[in-house]
Amino acid sequence: MNYLLGIDIGTTSTRSIIIDEDGCLVASSTKDYKLYTPKPGWAEQDPRDWWGAVVFTIKDALSISNISPQNIACIGLSGQMHGSVFLDSSGEVIRPAILWNDQRTYRQCDKIYSIFGYEGFIKLSYNKALPGFTAPKILWLKEAEPDNYRKIYKILLPKDYIRYRLSGKYVSEVSDAAGTILMDIPKRNWSDEILEGLKINKSFLSDVYESTVVSSKVNKSASQLTGLVEGTPIVGGASDNAAGAVGSGIIKQGLISDSIGTSGVVFASSDTPLYDKEGRVHSFCHAVPKKWHLTGVTLSAAGSLKWYYDTFGPSKKIENTYPHVKGYELLNRQAENVPPGSGGLIFLPYLSGERTPHGDPYARGVFFGISYPHSQDHFVRSIMEGVAFSQLDCLSLMRDVGISSDKVVLFGGGAKSRLWRQIIADILSTKIVTLNIEEGPAYGAALIAGVGAGIYGSVEQAVDRTIKEVDQIEPIREDVEKYKKIYEVYKSLYRDLKEDFRISNILC
Repeated sequence: MNYLLGIDIGTTSTRSIIIDEDGCLVASSTKDYKLYTPKPGWAEQDPRDWWGAVVFTIKDALSISNISPQNIACIGLSGQMHGSVFLDSSGEVIRPAILWNDQRTYRQCDKIYSIFGYEGFIKLSYNKALPGFTAPKILWLKEAEPDNYRKIYKILLPKDYIRYRLSGKYVSEVSDAAGTILMDIPKRNWSDEILEGLKINKSFLSDVYESTVVSSKVNKSASQLTGLVEGTPIVGGASDNAAGAVGSGIIKQGLISDSIGTSGVVFASSDTPLYDKEGRVHSFCHAVPKKWHLTGVTLSAAGSLKWYYDTFGPSKKIENTYPHVKGYELLNRQAENVPPGSGGLIFLPYLSGERTPHGDPYARGVFFGISYPHSQDHFVRSIMEGVAFSQLDCLSLMRDVGISSDKVVLFGGGAKSRLWRQIIADILSTKIVTLNIEEGPAYGAALIAGVGAGIYGSVEQAVDRTIKEVDQIEPIREDVEKYKKIYEVYKSLYRDLKEDFRISNILC
């Protein structure tokens, strides 16, 4: 039997999985690495840490699976979007990669608008210029670190840096390249007009392929390090959002997913390139040929709950009540003690600014309405509810541009909590569906690899063969009505605090 290897280069860790032709998980391995924040609002990683994690997880997954590397038919790559890896002519990393959640480039975003005009750039790129995207990072490097800029030979996205280390080839694909905001989205290739306007040398960028195309192969050096067979094909792969959508079956018009990971992503597939003229949602190429997608992003979704867990941890009371329960399940138990609405406590999950719908690098997290009766349990539940409200912001924009669905497919770490699933169903006022597959972007990358290897005739065939709905949660009507009223207060808080966020950031 042939097997497929899917690799996802995430923000907190790399995950490598091996699946068989029927989509069954054979082995998986995960390795963490550090996130560096040298200044407030900055977020960086060393790409060489990703490569070390990839080598480790591939070798570990092969060992766990006990299959011959000869039987790996193809490799699919997925990774965090927008990150900028700057390489010199020797292929060496010039400086740490600037990540998707980095907020330093707001001045460069203003410069982009000054060149093309605000509405003009959105019409040209189908997206706003936001600090997390790649294009303003390139402009920032040119202005802030000109010596490093002069060293540039290639600029790669995170997963494409791993492809380079595996194969020696500089290659990208449409779904990840779209997130640079340097592409002509309808034409699915680089935009000469944007590149010329920003004075970015096109030779810095890789050739762009469709996600399912075999565009490189494992070289001798990588073979020796990982145990993979030299010449094993590697497909284009996909951004983490597009790969996660493939891995959850969101490949047809009218299907919507919600991923609750470090960030929260509402994702809708489209048969045509669409955009919001105000740029409130992202319009990118899908990993499925001749498909596109709209995306709304909350920068700190499960990341907000992780912040709480790392900073405060579960309450002593809940630990004593459930001595055999560990980790985030303790937070679930705390939240279960609190009725919908968290006793009037409302959380804004803007811990690192916010992407959708505000596009505001100054926005910050807020607990509103704190009073004496509130316990740690209330704070935990209000975080879950605040993240769900932010996802409703994203979903509402999808509905505004005419995309709707009678259900939302939920996946990611947050989907493991039945309570959080119910909260999301109630706040979104829609049926929530979960799947037989919980492997996320790595799984989607493996399916895309299967198409490249000819195991599946298309992405649609891969999805039909492997992905099934296993559970659903219906919204609770009385809670839906309660949350509708709270949502109006939630929305008003940002409007009232917007200018204060900006002033506070300047003063601090």
